[in-house]
Amino acid sequence: MKKDLLGIGDLTEDEIHLVLDTAEAMREIAQRPIKKVPTLRGKTVVNLFYEPSTRTRTSFEIAEKRLSADTLNIAVAVSSVVKGETLADTARNIEAMAPDMIVIRHASSGAPHLLSRICRSRIINAGDGMHEHPTQALLDAFTIREHKKKIDGLKVTIVGDLLHSRVLRSNVLLLTRLGAEVWVSGPPTLVPVGLERHGVHVSSSIDEAVADADVVMMLRIQQERMHGAFFPSLREYFFTFGMTKARVARAKPDVIIMHPGPMNRGVEIDSEVADGPYSVILEQVANGVAVRMAVLYLLAGGSEED
Repeated sequence: MKKDLLGIGDLTEDEIHLVLDTAEAMREIAQRPIKKVPTLRGKTVVNLFYEPSTRTRTSFEIAEKRLSADTLNIAVAVSSVVKGETLADTARNIEAMAPDMIVIRHASSGAPHLLSRICRSRIINAGDGMHEHPTQALLDAFTIREHKKKIDGLKVTIVGDLLHSRVLRSNVLLLTRLGAEVWVSGPPTLVPVGLERHGVHVSSSIDEAVADADVVMMLRIQQERMHGAFFPSLREYFFTFGMTKARVARAKPDVIIMHPGPMNRGVEIDSEVADGPYSVILEQVANGVAVRMAVLYLLAGGSEED
């Protein structure tokens, strides 16, 4: 693999499969009485999160500790950033302390790319603005492959706030590359212009998009990124695009329901669906640790032969 993981577009199909296969091996570590291996002993990983995060930050930290890395979590709200320090200066100061990897989440698209140009450390993108979230797409693919035994030929439907979603962008790149038939649906105001050029089917009807789907992935309404009225009300959004048991019934009988979290229950997904038999949402969280362990291991120079 390359020095950094900045986006799915940087990975070849073989590299994607390598990450997924490596994650299979890493998942076994979570079943042990002592959940630790010495793989990254002596390596230092800095977690630099400029945006709130529960699942991604926690799973990276757990992944790093299970690989025996030394971890440093920087709380941006109490760092020199609040005094006006730029991202580049923050990165240079961290770099001066010689970490091996920096995991960054930032509200600005392209922030990890800036770090990759000025840092010798390996950079992992944990979500940048409305651009990409590569490790989320990898853990989603891992979860799909676990249940369906393949990705090629599956109908995967993604529903919700498509415009503001970095999860959508990474998943479209990954799933189409691995041969899935990707459908998307959401309010016209929340569909990026030209999305069809990426090889996906766009439908304003959730019923059409969900029909005979193997996988349905719901996306959160990102109100913190919305500056304007994109739909009349949350209640009307749920009525038109919310995932209910009746809509699940239009998909394949063995459909799996996914959500990257955090969920807005009663807005994009009904609790009956989120907690129902088809939901793999908590499995996604568990798989996130194994996939991020695989990414850390491979970027540190590991290979499948090790």
